[in-house]
This record gives sequence, C-alpha cells and structure tokens, in this order.
Amino acid sequence: MLEIIVLPLLTMVTCKETRAAIIALHKNGFTGKDIVATKIAPKSTIYRFIKNFKERGSILVKKASGCPRKSSKRQDRLLKRIQLRDRSATSAELAQEWQQAGVSASARTVRRRLLEDGLVSRRAAKKPLLSKKNIRDRLIFCRKYSEWTAEDWGKVIFSDEAPFRLFGASGKRLVRRRKGERYHQSCVMPTVKHPDTIHVWDQSVPDVFFGEKWLLCCPS
Repeated sequence: MLEIIVLPLLTMVTCKETRAAIIALHKNGFTGKDIVATKIAPKSTIYRFIKNFKERGSILVKKASGCPRKSSKRQDRLLKRIQLRDRSATSAELAQEWQQAGVSASARTVRRRLLEDGLVSRRAAKKPLLSKKNIRDRLIFCRKYSEWTAEDWGKVIFSDEAPFRLFGASGKRLVRRRKGERYHQSCVMPTVKHPDTIHVWDQSVPDVFFGEKWLLCCPS
C-alpha cells in the first residue's frame, strides 16, 4: 500500500504532475478524504480531478473551445510599438502594418489587443505649439522672477491677447492613450493661430494705483 505523505502548504500546485499524482492515489484505492489529507492540492481541486477522471477516463485536460488566438505575445508587443510610434494611426492602418509582420487580423482584433494594454481611443487634447525657443524663454522668465513676493506682483500690469474664431469647426483627432497620458507629447494636437480670427487685447489694472506700476513683458 502507498504511504500518504503530508506536504507543506507552499507546495500546493495544480500542475500536470499534481493531477497525475492525485489520479494515481485514486487508482490505488485512496478515497478523496485520504488524498485531501496529503495537502497536495485544495480539496475542491482534488475532487474535481477525480470527477473528471471518472467521466472521461483520462487525466488529460479537455481542449478549450473557441477560436485560437491569432497573435503571440511577441506579436502583440510589436503592435503596441507600432501604435506608440504613431498615436493617431487608425485600427485599419495598424492592421495593414501588422499584416506585413505576418499577422492577419481584423481592425477589431487590433482594437482588442490595444485595449488589453490600456490603449484606448480618445480625442487628442489641444495644446499651444511651442518651439524650443518658446520653451527656453519661458523657463528663463520663471527662474528670473521665482523670488518675487505678492507685493512685487501687485505692481505689475498684466496684459493678454485672445483669438476668437469666426468660421470653421474645431478640429478633432483620435489618439490611443493610457490613463494619465492625456498631455503626453505624442497624444496632443498642436494648435496654431487660425487666419479667420478676431484678436482681442486687454490688460488687468487695479482699481486704485499706489506707488509705481510696472508693465512686465512675458515671453510668448
């Protein structure tokens, strides 16, 4: 008769070898209760293996139904890299480029794969187009006046210009991004001043003037 060995809880796994060991014990006359005492696997797992063996007469796992997955994990990673290279590429365009890599899949499959990685189609956020010079000038400005107090800023007259478009709808562009990537450089749609606009200029001045007032020119 086989000896029952009590295994540590950390060894409880439901792999192919464990399933074979459970069925071997069952064939040698051990009851389900005896096998549970070995702690080789959870109670529910042991009884399920025994039940399936009695019904099918085999320890092999029944092949899952449904259509097999068309792409491997490596091909899925390739699709993600293609999408991140061009955030505004459509599902159909991605499917065509993916097909060149040997994966024949529909646009719907492409969307599912990207969704698994958290890449969801969203409207691109609008953000002013800044050149390297604009960025450098703004950074210099912020550092120059970083030590100013509220009293110093109280002596400044602020002015600004706002464009109002007369014709044309706001443009839309869809991009795929993850949570927290709304303003990622590759997920925004740069905006520039449109010719069909009215530009309104205004300045903010306190109601009462005390002392000296400065007109501070901010970099654009």
